[in-house]
Amino acid sequence: MPVLWRQTKGDGGERRLFRAAALPLRKVMLMSHNKQGVERVVQGVFLMLGLVTVACVLLITLFMVLSGLPAIGKIGLTDFLLGKEWAPTSAEPSYGILPFILTSIYGTAGAVLLGVPVGFLTAVYLAKAAPRRVRTVMEAAVSLLAGIPSVVYGLVGMLVLVPAIRRVFDVPDGSSLLAAIIVLAIMILPSIIKVSMTALEAVPREYEDASLALGATPTETYFRVSVPAARSGIAAAVVLGVGRAIGEAMAVVMVSGNVANMPSLFQSVRFLTAAVSSEMSYAADGLQREALFSIALVLFLFIMLINGALNFFLKRSKEG
Repeated sequence: MPVLWRQTKGDGGERRLFRAAALPLRKVMLMSHNKQGVERVVQGVFLMLGLVTVACVLLITLFMVLSGLPAIGKIGLTDFLLGKEWAPTSAEPSYGILPFILTSIYGTAGAVLLGVPVGFLTAVYLAKAAPRRVRTVMEAAVSLLAGIPSVVYGLVGMLVLVPAIRRVFDVPDGSSLLAAIIVLAIMILPSIIKVSMTALEAVPREYEDASLALGATPTETYFRVSVPAARSGIAAAVVLGVGRAIGEAMAVVMVSGNVANMPSLFQSVRFLTAAVSSEMSYAADGLQREALFSIALVLFLFIMLINGALNFFLKRSKEG
């Protein structure tokens, strides 16, 4: 700019100066316009990906409804949901899934009752009180626990846990609801620990400093300040744990006995997921196969109902 002033004075020089200053302005405007175009493209891509996700959920829901309703219409809703006998290959077939429903409810509830306290307390210790070395080792162990396949959990449970239950409780067969509950409780630990730790670490340090300054002990601060502040994240961890427990199939098939009995702690049982996975491969086309799709529909609605209820109570607690 100063060079133009020295070489040319007057109107011509001023016009040249104006043009020289306007050229970078045009470039800036062009770059800004290009950035806006890129932003629109990126937003459009994200929108499409979100719509694809929603479309997948809707398609799965539509498929489950269309595939599951015909058998319920043929069997009858009451006989299907409240029937106590599942015998699709007998001379007089029966398609009652009440044992599967109750087993899934009891198994999931038992796994949550065992797994949530252990996972929650472990998360509090690792996030707030554990030394760095201990935390590093335990976090690695939790991550490893999360990466173990379901079939490995089932295999270890079948070879170690089932015989132990048979010896300790002196029962004819250790493959039972209790074995399934213990395996599921172990399987949901990584989800609960990881998500709860993230929620606890997100609590502002000022909250804890204020509590300690008022004379509270570290333990009181953790449980009366940090945990209530992180309750939404901890509740999300519980929701993930419930979803993992109720949707598990392979491990429970291997340790529960996979027999269509009414649920009892030391008796072989069958979960909803196990009923679908164990019979779908050999079920003949007809009412039996349609009934398996109906079981899958019940399981799908069951999971949606549990997640919806937990989210509802979580929102109410936030508003309160």
